[in-house]
Amino acid sequence: MEAALQVGLLLFVSFFILLFIGVPIPVSIGIASLLAALLVLPIDIVLFTAAQKMVGGINSFALLAVIFFILSGSIMNNGGIALRLVNLAKLISGRLPGSLAHTNVVGNMLFGSISGSAVASAAAIGSIMAPLQAKEGYNKAYSAAVNIASAPVGLLIPPSGVFILYSLVSGGTSISALFMAGYIPGFLMGIAVMIVAYYIAKKENYPVSPRVSFKEAMKIILDAIPSLLLIVIVIGGIVAGIFTATEGAAVAVLYSFILSLIYRSLRLRDIPKILRETIVMTGIVLFLVGASSIMSWVMTIAGIPAALSNAILAISDNYFVVMFIMTVVLLIIGTFMDLTPAVLIFTPIFLPIAVQLGIDPVHFGVLMVFNLGIGIMTPPVGSCLFIGCSVGRVSIEEVIKPLLLFFITLIITLFLVTYIPQISLFIPRLLGLI
Repeated sequence: MEAALQVGLLLFVSFFILLFIGVPIPVSIGIASLLAALLVLPIDIVLFTAAQKMVGGINSFALLAVIFFILSGSIMNNGGIALRLVNLAKLISGRLPGSLAHTNVVGNMLFGSISGSAVASAAAIGSIMAPLQAKEGYNKAYSAAVNIASAPVGLLIPPSGVFILYSLVSGGTSISALFMAGYIPGFLMGIAVMIVAYYIAKKENYPVSPRVSFKEAMKIILDAIPSLLLIVIVIGGIVAGIFTATEGAAVAVLYSFILSLIYRSLRLRDIPKILRETIVMTGIVLFLVGASSIMSWVMTIAGIPAALSNAILAISDNYFVVMFIMTVVLLIIGTFMDLTPAVLIFTPIFLPIAVQLGIDPVHFGVLMVFNLGIGIMTPPVGSCLFIGCSVGRVSIEEVIKPLLLFFITLIITLFLVTYIPQISLFIPRLLGLI
């Protein structure tokens, strides 16, 4: 217990100090892990084993799915798919007060579910919706807040690269079950944002979009169907066992590429730029996975997960109390750590506690992604916050006030999903996946 405390203190204190002084996250993880490992093992064993763990951590077939989904999302972001989904979203939400705000939410739900990226969704949908909302007299900070709050919904509605990473680090939780478990919480997250948007729209008397003729509506739907078929093909194929998540991601790349060419929104000269974006993102993700594998090894040899589990369960072994503690901790973590490293680092710590309480790993995976998804819309390191402010042309200070009500509503929705496991597990159980 004492060794675990010493190693844990050195590991996390050095990690946060390095983060504070501006060292990149993967480098901070690696250096902190090596320093902590030296407390219990000689330097030659630490260096040799750390190198092994780092290579072994990224030597995974499942990780190819993450890379392919990154590429697919990049193609969609540049291939005109977002505009057609926005038109469909506008059709769906057009008669609600403040309809353009609801269009933004539904657009993020649709595009996020196809691209699997909250940041790509905030950039693609936000850049389309911000000028439209400004033209209709919407407050710019409010428009940006709606975009920021709804962008993380795509992390829950599959296909989601974060669920694949969670599956990898949790020891092989079913990806199909995780994908299906994300649907209802994802829709609830989107609806929560729309409820707040509806309240503000009524208060500010924001306009309702004009009625669309039947002919125009049919054209919009037909234009959007090829994009929506991607979800059916990829998720349907994975759940039905026709192909693996990795093969499904490769299908998503091919489908989105062909679709973008058909739409004539993707030019061949754009391909090098798309590949560069994908290579950079892939490098970041793989470096994070490799460095986090070292940290997981250090925590294991020092007995940190067991020590933390005992410490939390010593406070209480009540399901509601322990889940409240873990939820609050994850919300705090999400405010200063990006989603991917947080999943990689804290899943090995909290999952054993959850399992000991009888919580299904699928349900816990949804809770982690929901928790940390809220974190990416909050300062100081919220990636969706920065992107949303950038495309909305507002400062972070301006957007914080309108964002606060969305934040509170999402927290309430999070606790609803946390304490009613059936919300997450209903569809996977219905399909016999768990």
